[in-house]
This record gives sequence, structure tokens and C-alpha cells, in this order.
Amino acid sequence: MAREIIREYTLQNLHCPQCASKIEAKINQSKGMDATINFVAKTLKIRSDCFEDEEELLRHVQDIVYEYEPTIQVGKAPTDAGKAKIPTKKALSKEKRKEMYVLSAAGVFFVLGLMLRGRTEWYWILFVAGYLLSGGEVLFRAGRNILRGQLFDENFLMSLATIGALIIGEYAEAVAVMIFYQVGEGFQDLAVERSRRSIAALMDIRPEYANRIVEGKLIKTDPKQLQTGDEFIVKAGEKVPLDGVVVKGESFLDTSALTGESCPRAVQAGQQILSGSVNQTGLLVVRAEKKYEDSTVAKILELVENAASKKAPTEKFITKFAKVYTPVVVILAAALALIAPVLLGQSFQTWIYRALLFLVISCPCALVISVPLGFFGGIGAASRNGILIKGTNYLEALSKADSVVFDKTGTLTEGVFALTKIEAKNGFSNQELLYYAAAAETYSNHPIALSVQKAYGKTVAKQNIENYTELPGMGVVADIEGKNILAGNEKLMEHFQIVAEKPTAEAAVVHIAVDGRYGGYVVIADEVKKDAKNAVDSLRQMGIDKVVMLTGDEKSTAEHFAQILGIKHVKAQLLPQEKVEAIERLKMNKATNGQTVFVGDGINDAPALAAADVGIAMGALGSDAAVEAADVVVMSGGLMQVVKAVEISRRTKKIVKQNIVFALGVKVAVLILGATGFAGMWEAVFADVGVALLAVANSMRALKG
Repeated sequence: MAREIIREYTLQNLHCPQCASKIEAKINQSKGMDATINFVAKTLKIRSDCFEDEEELLRHVQDIVYEYEPTIQVGKAPTDAGKAKIPTKKALSKEKRKEMYVLSAAGVFFVLGLMLRGRTEWYWILFVAGYLLSGGEVLFRAGRNILRGQLFDENFLMSLATIGALIIGEYAEAVAVMIFYQVGEGFQDLAVERSRRSIAALMDIRPEYANRIVEGKLIKTDPKQLQTGDEFIVKAGEKVPLDGVVVKGESFLDTSALTGESCPRAVQAGQQILSGSVNQTGLLVVRAEKKYEDSTVAKILELVENAASKKAPTEKFITKFAKVYTPVVVILAAALALIAPVLLGQSFQTWIYRALLFLVISCPCALVISVPLGFFGGIGAASRNGILIKGTNYLEALSKADSVVFDKTGTLTEGVFALTKIEAKNGFSNQELLYYAAAAETYSNHPIALSVQKAYGKTVAKQNIENYTELPGMGVVADIEGKNILAGNEKLMEHFQIVAEKPTAEAAVVHIAVDGRYGGYVVIADEVKKDAKNAVDSLRQMGIDKVVMLTGDEKSTAEHFAQILGIKHVKAQLLPQEKVEAIERLKMNKATNGQTVFVGDGINDAPALAAADVGIAMGALGSDAAVEAADVVVMSGGLMQVVKAVEISRRTKKIVKQNIVFALGVKVAVLILGATGFAGMWEAVFADVGVALLAVANSMRALKG
């Protein structure tokens, strides 16, 4: 069996979304092939296990693409992550200028034909000349596609409609429709390319170079050439090329491209910095801690580019609808031309003309182009705000959120604990109790455990610790200097049948037992995040009434924080699996089409993130585990970013709905008006290219987020 090959290719000259859908479907029909085309980025991502080498795979892909659209050039994608894959403005204007000259010449023949109509019987030759100039390329593509067995494409339908108009003597209208169709298509292509450039510019956080230090000299090099441990300099105004630690210097970094936060971050020697940040003031000497392919920038760009492979239900519906819409309208056109005049006893010419209008309107381009552009614009707007959404399916699901579940520690609270009280019992001293607690928590990385170790202030001899066992959701069991120590919550004490006090402390409590005897407890305080209350209130104002807090803390502690935040639904003393079960119950009881969202730290809450309809990982900047576990990654720890994510998703879905309703509404209206004789070719052209142009322009509003 051949090895699995995963490759990305560029698709130059890809302008037709229907062509993209057909090519994608055809490749996926091949055995062992999985293809995804990103129409916005003009890229094709292939996963295959049926080819011996990459060149053989490339040839196979080129053959399939050529079959559908010979003008599309398939090439290997640039190795630079995030590098623009779209034509420049200058290249586009040169290409369009040629088309403009041809259409201008066609326009001259059209005007001459109008002037000479009624003066000479040969005036129609001028119209035909204008028609061939303006529509020659359309006719050529239609003929080529017919030979390949592809009938129901826009070129064939427009050719059939305008040739039909010529046959019934509507010369002027045939030429005018073809000219304005081509003009509209040109504007539509420009609008799409402008949209592509806007999205690409929004996401272009890739550093162009790195100032590498080699034997005391600065060498400008590709960031991918640097290795872990290499030192480089970042000057004021330059992007940080790799994740690393500051060796020398101090400055302020603009991290807005990563986190969406406008406030600059102060850094100095010893602090870690992330690639993609922009150095604002001083000179920094940095030591690389990761290679470029493992850097924050590379992960963000890969995540955003791969978002196109996970399509929203609305996108999938439009793709299926487009396959049905065109044949249905063509069948209706045939019925109008052949059946209506017989049944109504009217002239065939009148009804053939009306049928031709149907052919002009039969292309669903407005929907096929604007819907993915709208969703991808939403992905881009979220990215600009430091919110990485891993697919348009998650973006759409987020717009339907009717319940939001928060983990408490580190999500609603700062997760920065401080020991505030030691309460020793049964003859134990406070110092003894603190020692046993710190020793028991030595191997734990939980924030509460770290705060206990910090409060003890000394290094515990690990050779004195034996039989260490961590019980998820309860605490730790260990033998320390020959004594059996339990350190954890009330559930741990109950599990070992030890009667523990129930303090009234409104904070986390760690109970300690020594050799089966209750020794007392320590109180660990945490603080609510500054924007937590505002975020909860904002979600409620958006109509999300079901805001839930899940925690493994004592009930009294959980209720205290819930009261501060105004959260009515609280579930405390939960084991990790019980959090998952709580989310599953919420999903079972959710409203029709409603979605359950879980917000956690992305590391300790991986099962809960996976269980929710949409899992959001907070403060996950630089965390591989969080990026892997979550559907949405909020790069900063700000909870208002969750609100922003919901706002962007709802705004995007609203824009997509507007495009669908507008495009279908206009097309149906013109179809009805055309069938009843109240609309002509002009209205039909507007219902095709005019609506597509307006829908694309509307889609770009999603970028503003």
C-alpha cells in the first residue's frame, strides 16, 4: 500500500465557485482521495494513500482539473505559511484592461447598430460583430464544455439565451445582455478578488525575515532557517519571527494580531515572547525556543487556513441546492417555450423570449460565491480579535448557542491562588499541617497545589514520598515519612470515611488527614476575573439565559462565586467525568437547533470541550494541548472575547441569511415577472450578475466583526 501523502496546491485562475465544487467532488470520487478546495484562498488540500509519489499525485490532480477548467493552473503551494496566494492588484488590473478594450469595441459596434437600424437592412451585421466580440469567450467555453458533456453551466445557458434572442430577431437586446453580462462578471471577479485580498491581509501575520546573530554579525534570513537556541534581534517596528525568551533588552510588544488586545505588553530579559507580535520601541535580543513550524504564528495560520475544510451546514445546503436549482429552472424554461403557447394559444416567439429570461437567471452564482465568502469573512474577523475558530461549522453552531457552560477555576476566576488560612485540628500544629499538605502536593501541577507549595516555601525531599496516587476530582494519597497522608476535598475524606469539618470559607478548601485521623484544612483563595460578571451579563442580554458554572470545589465555595457573578445554575463537587455527564444532560434538554457551548482552560477540560457542541479554550496562547482539544481558541484570557465570538458568529449568520433571502427573492421575483411578461433581459441580467455583485459586497461586512 502506498504511503499517505498530504499536500496543498494553488489553483491559479479559479474564479468560478461551481467549478470549484465540481472539481472537489470529482477528486473525492477517486479511490483513496480526500480533497478540500478553499475558494477564497484558491487552494486545494489533498490527502491520499493510493499514489507512490507526489509527482504522480500532482499529475492526477492536474488531469481532473483540466477536464473541468483548462484555464486553471495547478501548482505546488508556497512553503511559506500564510503567504498570499492571490494575484496582485497590478496583475488583476492588467488582465481586466484587456477585457475592457474588447468590450469597448463591442460597445462601438452596438451603438453603430442602433444608429443604422431602420436605415439599412444590413444593420444586424454590426450587432452580430458586437455579439461575437463581447461573447466570443463565453461561446468558446460553452462549446468546449458541451464536448465534455457539461451542459448546465453558466456559459452554455448564457450562450443559449442570447443566441435564442438573435434567432427571434432581438439583436440589440442579445448584444446588450452579453455586454452587460460580461461587465457584471468583471465587476464580480474584482469584488471577489478584493474580498480575497482583504481576508488575506487580515490574516497576514507571518514574519518576513529574522535578524539572526552569527559570530556577532546580523544576517537577515528566513525564519524557517533558525533552530532552537539560535539568537536573533528584533528592532522597533519589526515582527517577532519565532517564539522565544528575551535575553537582553526591554520594550513594549503589540500583540493585537494574536490576542485582539490593543494594550501593548511590556517585556524584559527573562520573559517569553511569541512570534507575530510587533516590537514597538526598544531593541530585543531573543533566543529561539521553537522552530518556525512549531511557532504560534504557524499554528494560527494553519488553523485559519484549515477552517475552510469544515463547512457549515448552510454552505453544504447551498452546494446541494445549486445542483438542483439550475436544472429545475431550465426545465421550467423549456415548459414555457413549448407548452405555454400551445395551452394559451399565443405566439411561440413571445414565450420563447420569456423562456430565454429563465436561462439567464438559472445560475446560482450569487449564493455559491457569497455564502462561503461571508463565513470566511467571519472567520477572519474573529481571527483579528484573537479568536481562532477551527471551521465554519463551529462558527454557525456558535450563532445558535442557547446555553453556555463555564468551568470555574482559571476560567471565571484568575486561577492564581493564595493560601489565606490554616486550621489545624486534633493536636496537629499549623506547621505540621502545611508540611503534610505541601509534601502531598509535590508532584501535582494544579494551581491549588502550586499555591500550597509556595506557602510552605521549602523544598520537600522527594525521597520521603512513596506510593503517590492522584485521584481525579478528589485529591492526593501518599505515604510521607511512613505516614499515610490524604490531601484533597470533602469527597476525598468521604471516600476514606473520615469525618471532616465543613468550614464556612468562601474559597477552595484542602482537607488533610494523617494515618486515618483528620488533621484540619487549609483555605486557598481565588479571585473572580475582572470581566467575568460583565461577560455573564452580556450573554444574558443576548438571550442566552442558560449560563451554567461547573466546578470540583465545595458547594459553599461554588455558590459564593456564582452569587458574585449572577449565575443561577451551579453544579459543584464534580469529578471530570461528571462534568462531561452534566454537559451531555444539557445537550439532551436543549432547544431545537440550540447549541451547548463549554468554556474552559483547554488543558484540564479536554473531555468537556470535546463533549460540548462547541468547545472554547480560554487563554490558550502558545498551548498545543488547547489548540488540539478545542473548536474555538481564545488567545487571551478575557471572557468578553467569548461574548465577541458569539456576536461575530451571529452577525456572520445574519449576513449569510440576508444574501440567501435577497438572491432567491430577486431571482424568484424576476422569474415570475418574466413569465408574465413584466420583465425583460435587463432585469434577468441584474438578477444574475447584479445580485451576485451586491451579495459579495454584503458578505464583506462580515470582515468588520
